[in-house]
Amino acid sequence: MKDTLKAKLAVLPDKAGIYFFKNENGDIIYIGKARSLKDRVRSYFLPTSNFKVTNIISETADIDFILTGSEREAAFLENNFVQRYQPKFNLRLKDDKSFPYLKLIVAEKFPAVSLTRKVEADGAKYFGPFSPASQARKTIHLLNKYFGIRACEETIPGKRRRPCLEYDLKLCSAPCVGYMGEAEYRENIENALLFLEGKTERLLKNLKERMSGAAERQDYEQAAHWRDLIRTIELIKERPKVISVALENIDIFGLAREKDSVYVYVFFMRKGKVREAEEIVLREEEVSAQEILSRILKDFYEKSKDIPDKILLPVLPSSITDLEERLSAKKGKKVRISVPKKGKDKKLVELADRNAEILKKKRQQVPSSLEELASVIGLEAPPLRIEGFDISNTGGDESVGSLVVFEKGWPKNDEYRKYKIKTVEGPNDVASLKEVVLRRYSRILEERQKLPDLVLVDGGRGQLQAAETALRALGLGNLPLVSLAKREEIVFTRKMKEGLRLDRTSPALKLLQFIRDEAHRFAISFHRQRREKKSFASELRGVPGLGEKRRKALLSRYHSLEEIKTAPVDELSAIVGSKIARILKEERNDYGHRD
Repeated sequence: MKDTLKAKLAVLPDKAGIYFFKNENGDIIYIGKARSLKDRVRSYFLPTSNFKVTNIISETADIDFILTGSEREAAFLENNFVQRYQPKFNLRLKDDKSFPYLKLIVAEKFPAVSLTRKVEADGAKYFGPFSPASQARKTIHLLNKYFGIRACEETIPGKRRRPCLEYDLKLCSAPCVGYMGEAEYRENIENALLFLEGKTERLLKNLKERMSGAAERQDYEQAAHWRDLIRTIELIKERPKVISVALENIDIFGLAREKDSVYVYVFFMRKGKVREAEEIVLREEEVSAQEILSRILKDFYEKSKDIPDKILLPVLPSSITDLEERLSAKKGKKVRISVPKKGKDKKLVELADRNAEILKKKRQQVPSSLEELASVIGLEAPPLRIEGFDISNTGGDESVGSLVVFEKGWPKNDEYRKYKIKTVEGPNDVASLKEVVLRRYSRILEERQKLPDLVLVDGGRGQLQAAETALRALGLGNLPLVSLAKREEIVFTRKMKEGLRLDRTSPALKLLQFIRDEAHRFAISFHRQRREKKSFASELRGVPGLGEKRRKALLSRYHSLEEIKTAPVDELSAIVGSKIARILKEERNDYGHRD
């Protein structure tokens, strides 16, 4: 087993949750649920003849997980994430088929209870989801038996003269033939709603008395019947936090701290389902949690176009009014920021907090790959903070540089930086790298920020020499520096001029490759954005009547013509006027590229 996977297995908690197996590209290849993450995930690494398990492990390069409140909740979250990511080894749950819900169309005079797998904004009351589906059917049976709620599609009033068999079985109050009036049936509906909303103390007491009475009479079959109904009710009370029948759009933040590090875990609920999560690690001074959250939220939503209706937090940030107004203006409707004190929302924040604490524990561990890296390149201690650089260009056009930051072997995405090459003409990666390294560490010294423990550049001896020249010019000639050549995967340092070939399975090499590839991915992404922006700007020059000022406004707000076509007309008109907005929104544009 790879050392990196051993380290991941060591931090798995003995708690319920879902787990992710990822390949070397970071793609999720399998998602599962577990009562105990520790026991379940470790079982995959035991000797087995299971062909599927063998294939999963052969492609696994990383393991991750999310804690949940229970195994049942893990089942719902697994369903959400499998539908979102479509992992190659998950054969079940990939389609849109969802867990079942109960539906009551309360606006009708005599509402019926039915089972559905789709929640819609149609004014009906929805309850669930249920897992397994048999629990939904048992609940319908319970509503029929104890509240007389019908489960049929019979028209009321209709042509029926006598009740159906359901009435004889005492599973319906037969409102279709007038055996129960509207007022009494409505009262039963209200009681059923109280039951479905979890207000079940009186009903449970009654059922437990009946179960005890049946057991005393040695009527064990009847006692088992009441026992099963009690279990159904108790399962209904345990509502899943990760799914909302209100089709809500909510971001849920959890927070954990350790000295000058802040660990944030965010759940994204869209249309009532938590289907994504994000980890954020920041280095912050000893300031209040309120101030930290204020900074995080401003930065987080400044970059995001997907603004939720509600944001749930463990503590209120400073300047909350300003934040709400800014986000509401960006979304075009009211956005609420709150700290829930009770109920489902509070439990969601507590779940995010627990995952933030787990994130803190994961990041505090020093991976064996860092210890090996320190040994092979001659460092006195593991390089806890590594900064990686790469250059991207196409024939010298739109050359860009990238910087990625890793701490304790983990990426710190919020500290990534992009650079437009300013002083180099043509496709000169070596000179471009020198410029980027010089600009990066000039600023670090100017702002008196902490230097990294190791600098990694993508390339061979030429790139190593360029970076070293830049560092020496700044008086940083002793800052540890390595380069990693792509083809042969040879590690170069100042002392190892001929380079070092590490074993292909070496954790140290895998870590360097991960950082190098991440820097490359980030550079390519930025380069692509620059080229698309340039192409987009060229297309906009061909729009009749569009001046330079408005063209720049469009470029700062949108990234492509497709985004413009899907933008609201009012939003577009506010930027360029209604006439040009109509031209931009036309399905077939006859303007072309006019350079």
